[in-house]
Amino acid sequence: MKRVVIVSIFLLSAVLNLTAQTEKEIKAEIKHVTVFPDRAQIDHETTVSLLPGKTILKLSGLSPYIDVQSIQVKGFGEFTILSVNHQNNYLQNLEDAPEVKSIRSQIEVLQIKVEDEKAAISILKEKGAFLVANRAILVKETTFTIEQLKSVMDLYTNNMDQITMTSLKKERLIKDYEKQITALQQQIAEKLGKQQLPSGEISVTVTSEKQLSGKFSFSYVVTNAGWYPSYDIRVDDIKNPVTIFYKANVFQSSGVVWKDVKLSFSNATPWVAGDVPVLYPWFVDYYYPAPPIQRGKIAGVNRSDAPLMLEMAADTKMEAKAMEAAPITVEKQVGETTITFDIAIPYSIPSDGKIQTVEIQRLTAPADYKYVTLPKMSPLVYLTANITDWAKLSLQSGEATLYFENSFVGKSYLNVNQLTDTLTISLGTDNSILVKREKRKDFTSKKVIGTNKTETYSFLLTIRNNKANSVKITLNDQIPVSSNSGITVEPVELSGGSYNSQSGYVKWDLEIKQQETKQIVLTYSVKYPKDKTVILE
Repeated sequence: MKRVVIVSIFLLSAVLNLTAQTEKEIKAEIKHVTVFPDRAQIDHETTVSLLPGKTILKLSGLSPYIDVQSIQVKGFGEFTILSVNHQNNYLQNLEDAPEVKSIRSQIEVLQIKVEDEKAAISILKEKGAFLVANRAILVKETTFTIEQLKSVMDLYTNNMDQITMTSLKKERLIKDYEKQITALQQQIAEKLGKQQLPSGEISVTVTSEKQLSGKFSFSYVVTNAGWYPSYDIRVDDIKNPVTIFYKANVFQSSGVVWKDVKLSFSNATPWVAGDVPVLYPWFVDYYYPAPPIQRGKIAGVNRSDAPLMLEMAADTKMEAKAMEAAPITVEKQVGETTITFDIAIPYSIPSDGKIQTVEIQRLTAPADYKYVTLPKMSPLVYLTANITDWAKLSLQSGEATLYFENSFVGKSYLNVNQLTDTLTISLGTDNSILVKREKRKDFTSKKVIGTNKTETYSFLLTIRNNKANSVKITLNDQIPVSSNSGITVEPVELSGGSYNSQSGYVKWDLEIKQQETKQIVLTYSVKYPKDKTVILE
């Protein structure tokens, strides 16, 4: 009797332990996504009913690209979180996107139509076989008059003709349905790729002394997502400030759709190591060059071309609007080392890797407009906007689309990685200001005096302002810089230009009135030993 009682107690304990540790599938919607430059942090929230004892909560249907070390689970309630585990379930694929589900539904409808048409063809074939069999019996065992035989044959022919034509139409329908099915299946293959993704899972073991309702938050970082900045820079005219439309280009192919979630864009890089780098000893030694390799002579090689500035023009102007649409509400949070933009309106970002653009900031900044030209490099004049205290705008480097006087003028790159107080933005070229650089042959000469040779070069720089107003323009040019003590470079005439002997740059800050033409003379000389060769042209 005691043995039976002991066995019963053990069985009862096993049953209690089994019932005390249960596994429960839970669902938690994505509430918030913080997008970093090349990854994203996903935040889920849910409420779960817990029974007394241990419970394993399993959150599935997650991205397979989760960074395991980034997983955080928080619980709110009278229970204890014992452990958190993660795995990718290769036996369970991620739920298809709504668009893929819609395509699958279309395929199922077409497949049903194909089955219906095939069934109808099968019935028609049976009817045709029945007519053929009965025709043979009637002709063999029945005596007909000529008129009766003709009636029977007409009846047979009409029925067979109807069966044949109906079967042919249905076979054509089947071919059309099968073509549609093939096209839809190709769409699914393009969206899902060759292999469906496994389902990411987070398992949380909790224990509770009583039945209760607990709140959970899940947070983790996924790869295959990110954002980068771009800008629309608009200037109505040079009397008004610059308007900068700051945009975030977001993309993700994490395998899970972000549906109606609050988005935040951060410039933080939390995956970069935060440790201070170590400075190791720097050892130097003599340099022994490798022996030269004989190569074939390359003919027809020109000097490197001058860098070209991107220049684009638009034939059509933007339509004027009575009132421009207001931007979405965005809250900017500036931390010690990072900046975050919180978007007030929920967004849906599909997992297709395509770019979605979200405006995150609209700025107006006063600017000092100047024209810049480098006639040695380009016969064009460029309009620039110089913005002071630009660091307060919280900008990042990125591509910029330029609009001037409601016209698209081209593309540029906004580079904020500079150590100056003024940010210079190029606004494209202005064809109403003409510039020309030509050599003054009468003032260009080569002379040999003693053991030295002296070459003198002179250029005439001409600028014409055809605009209806005066303009400020910076003219840039250069003279050579000697890197050898045997070569002497001297500026002869600079027409009041500012000369930097270290770089050789010469700059003129000019103000040219409407319909005015100004001419600048640039002359310099280079002296070097006559038995040496110096390339100056």
